[in-house]
Amino acid sequence: MKASELFKEYIWLLNTIYQAGKISFADINEKWLSTEMSGGLEISRTTFNRHKDAIEDIFGIIIECDKKDDFRYYIANKAVLREDTIQNWMLSSLTVHTAVQEGVSLQKRILLENIPSGYKHLQIVLEAMKANHCISFTYQKYNEAEVKNYPEAEPYCLKLYKQRWYLLAKVKQQFRIFSLDRIKHMESLERSFQFDKDFDAEDYFHDYFGVFRDEKVPPQIIVIRASKAERPYLRDLPLHHSQKEIATTAEYSDFSYLISPTDDFIGEILRKKDRLYVISPIELREKVLKIIEEMGENYKKQKKV
Repeated sequence: MKASELFKEYIWLLNTIYQAGKISFADINEKWLSTEMSGGLEISRTTFNRHKDAIEDIFGIIIECDKKDDFRYYIANKAVLREDTIQNWMLSSLTVHTAVQEGVSLQKRILLENIPSGYKHLQIVLEAMKANHCISFTYQKYNEAEVKNYPEAEPYCLKLYKQRWYLLAKVKQQFRIFSLDRIKHMESLERSFQFDKDFDAEDYFHDYFGVFRDEKVPPQIIVIRASKAERPYLRDLPLHHSQKEIATTAEYSDFSYLISPTDDFIGEILRKKDRLYVISPIELREKVLKIIEEMGENYKKQKKV
């Protein structure tokens, strides 16, 4: 069987079990027989076990059988499918890809967000990360004419944020963040580097929103008030993993966060317009208010031009 056909079956099986919560082997086969992939033949127990092992190997998603619950299958480590995990991203991407492959007519009915040209550097970065090889690149920030040269950098992790890929790399023993779409030229070097085994990408960004860290802005408790219209969105897709709903009324809900109030976080609050506003700390509330007032003044100036 072709690899592409096997992947279709993996994705189908994974989605079927995930959507069901728990499902018996017989029910899996009943659903399987209703697909074109089956060719009218059931999945054998041997094939099912091979698929199950392959899913764990490729995606890191573990499918187990609950012998105490009529031998029904379930995903044992559902946490890996939360919104911000690579497994979730891979599963979503491959599910769409599989659906499009099955019907060319769907290609014009599935619209995706544009990812800037940084993707062309992804393969180089991924291979360098895998081999712990240094990379060399030139970089030009927005609104700057100068193109800077980074002859040697250690690639530590990649993060996708607001349609852009960002690279966290060590340059002269200091972590720096780079947007891949601002890189002009990149190549992998033969020189290896010693990856810090204590480094954890999730820990690095743990107290921050977005991709930029600011050591001068320590994490603190922030309380945000969400309007009645906005709170269901926050419940389904929290702004940050530390989010807690601490007060609820008919008209609003208050959410607390343990987070560093960097520009990325403030920008997200402002993006929600009048649906979100800062309750505390007062310093952050005043900072956001000042930004809003300056925006208002800019609009007034533009109106006069």
